[in-house]
Parts: sequence; structure tokens; C-alpha cells
Amino acid sequence: MTTFTHETYLSPLTWRYGSDAMRGVWSEAQKRRLLRWVWVALAEAQCEAGLVTAEQVAELRAHQDHIDIERAEAIEREIRHDLMAEIRTFAEQCPVGGPIIHLGATSMDVLDNVDALRLRDGLDLILAGLEKTLTALAERIDAEADTAAMAFTHIQPAEPTTVGYRLAQYGQDLLGDWEELRRVREGIRGKGLKGAVGTSASYTQLLAESGWSARRLEDAVMEKLGIRPFLVATQTYPRKQDWLVVNALAGLCASLHKFAFDLRILQSPPFGEWSEPFGAKQVGSSAMPFKRNPIAAENIDSLTRLVAAFPRTAWDNAALSLLERTLDDSANRRLFLPEAFLLTDEVLGRALKLVEGLSIWPGPTVRNLREYGVFAATERLLMEAVKAGGDRQELHEVIREHSLVAWQALQAGEPNPLAGNLLADPRVSRLVDAETGLRLLDASDYVGDAPQRAREMAGVIRAALE
Repeated sequence: MTTFTHETYLSPLTWRYGSDAMRGVWSEAQKRRLLRWVWVALAEAQCEAGLVTAEQVAELRAHQDHIDIERAEAIEREIRHDLMAEIRTFAEQCPVGGPIIHLGATSMDVLDNVDALRLRDGLDLILAGLEKTLTALAERIDAEADTAAMAFTHIQPAEPTTVGYRLAQYGQDLLGDWEELRRVREGIRGKGLKGAVGTSASYTQLLAESGWSARRLEDAVMEKLGIRPFLVATQTYPRKQDWLVVNALAGLCASLHKFAFDLRILQSPPFGEWSEPFGAKQVGSSAMPFKRNPIAAENIDSLTRLVAAFPRTAWDNAALSLLERTLDDSANRRLFLPEAFLLTDEVLGRALKLVEGLSIWPGPTVRNLREYGVFAATERLLMEAVKAGGDRQELHEVIREHSLVAWQALQAGEPNPLAGNLLADPRVSRLVDAETGLRLLDASDYVGDAPQRAREMAGVIRAALE
């Protein structure tokens, strides 16, 4: 058997990224077990049709899990056909049932059904992980629904929001990804049993005197496998299915990328409002011992950037599969399908830890709101002053002039003087008293209905997952 050590190239997905469960779905051993499962299901249906004996089926079933990768690899080196090597390995173990393995089938009748099963199983793991992340996020949304914070547009201070409302944006995106992944998962189809170009000619010939149709045989096999077939196919199932799956994974990764990127911005000291978990013995930098780099968020953004590239290859496979098939998709599918699942699996696990362990620091959050929120709150002061009889255009210019001065003070590292300067200006003070003015310029409650909408989003998430 081929063996691997750290003296040769290993993919980081072999051991560093992705869960053992997802690696199991895409393992060579699982693939070969599923191949045998399809062959046994085919033999069982053919036995029901009177084409093979119960003794032959029983022997195949008895050796279904006795995969021998070492022997199959030895045969493949000689005949240079991986599926035939597995057939011969299985047949050597089954002297009675061996002669009828793969009867009537073409390679993709088996391989594409196996891939469909793996797509489905992989999506089940992704959906389970995403549900955990959404559940944890709903809790954080509720907990922070009322926590006022500065919002930023163009990475510049804008108006206040709440932390829960910001988190609700990620929750809304991820819930949409969950719904799309579920839709794609429910749409997964196998090729079925349709032969070399999808016409079921070999099965029709084989079943000519049995009283069975090719369609009945296909239905019997696919029922045993627990997956529905495409109504029509060529030599393969439509490669559009791969694109739909990988595109849905990439969509999820886009949402996780944004969450992680925003966290990275908010963890930078000039913002300082959020930070990802940092272990007591964790090292942030080999050169600078004080560093607390957002390595988990950066890792998410790095890996999701790679997943974003996979739909392009899947698109090409779907669009360029000429006529009834070409083989130029085969090699790249061995790479990008498991990689897309393993990378998404990895970033989902990291995102869950970020959501659960996210620190939201009240000091910087209040500081930023105090320093920058007053600019947004001048809108309230303007409205109140106009209601008291002031000229809207004149007051707009007064606020603009004082705002420019305040920005210069902040750039010089000084406290924000805007509130004091405005309330000391007689053009304002004659209309709004100091106490009312200070209340109006406190932006901590200038968040509209953000708290209510955040809690509603948390409820929508929980209701969807029930």
C-alpha cells in the first residue's frame, strides 16, 4: 500500500485543516466502501430481476466492507484503470459472486452515484456545523441587542448602531446560506444506472427477457442507496450539480469572510472594540511578544479566499463537458470537491469559536461612541433648534463650522470639543438650553429600532432551526 510520511508533500487538509469526520467522508477508504455498496445494491436488484443468484449476492454482501487498497493499487499499476482495479480486487475475494460485479454498468454509473452520496454526506456535516454557529450567534445577538456602538461607513464614523444589530447582519447572511445549502442538499441526485451515454441501452439488453425495465432496475438500486437519480443524464450526472454545491459553499464562505474581516478591523487598537479569544500561552508574534494578532479571523479570510476560486473550475466543468462527456473534469474534481468541503468545514469550526469567545470591550466601545457619536447626534440638535424657531440653513452652517474645528482637534489628539462649542454658541444656546443640548448630543440612545430588529432576527434564526 502507498504510505505517506512527513518526508513527502502532504496537503494541509490531510492533518491541519478540516475535521476528522469530513476527512472520513472524502477518504479513499470511504470511497471504496461506497463503491462496493453500489455494486451490492446493483446485484441485489439484479437478483430480484432473476439475473443473478442469491448465493452470488450473499457472497458480495459478506465482503462488502473488506476493502484492500494495497491489492487494488497493485492491480491498478498494471492495468492503469482505478475502477477496474477495485472490481478485480472485490472479485478475487468473491469467487462465486465476483463474475457478476458491475454487470451492465459503466464506470460513471458507480462513481457518480458514489460522488452524489459523498456530496450529500458532506453537506450534512456543513449544515450541522452551520446550525451550531447560528445558534451561538443568536445568543450573542440577544445579549448585545442594546449595546450601543459607533457604526462605520467607508470605515469612517457614521451614526450609532448596536452590537447586536451588527451581529444580526451576519446572522441574516448565514441564515440565507443555511437555507441555500439545505435547498442544494435536497436537490442532490445520483446519475442512476443509465450506461455509457445515458440511454440505459446495456440494461435494456440485459433485462430483455426478465420482465423488468431498465427504469425499474434503476429505481430499485437507487432506493437501496437512499438517493434519487436525475431523470436524464449523459455518461455522467450533470456537472452543473457540482457547481451548485461548490457555489453554495463559497456563498457561506463569503459570509464568514465578512464576519472575520470586520472582526479584524474592530480588533485593531484604533478601534479596539472587539477581539477574538487569545489563549494564556498563545504566542502572537515571534519578534514582538506583546502582539495579539487576530490569527483565527485571518485564517478564515485566507481559507475562504481559496474556496471562492473553486466555483470557477466547477463552472468550466459544467460548461465544457462536451456532448455526452469529456474526461477533462475528472482530475480536478478529485481535488476541488474534497478541498471545498474540508476548507469550509475548517472555517465553520473556527467561526463558531470566534462567536462563542468573542470579547466586546466596553471601554473602547463607549470611547468611540463618545468621540464620534456626537457628530451624528448634531442632527437631533438641529431638529430641536429648528422646532424652537431657528433657521435650518443657518444652523446647518453653524454645526458644519464647529464640526470642522472638532475634527481638527481629534486629529491633534485632543478631546472632542464639539458639544461644548455648540452649546456655547449663542446662535444655538438661545434656542436650546445646555441641559437639553447635552442630552440631545448624547448619541448612546440614537439607535432607532436597532435593538428590536436585532432581537427579531435572533428569533427568526431560532425559529428556522427548530
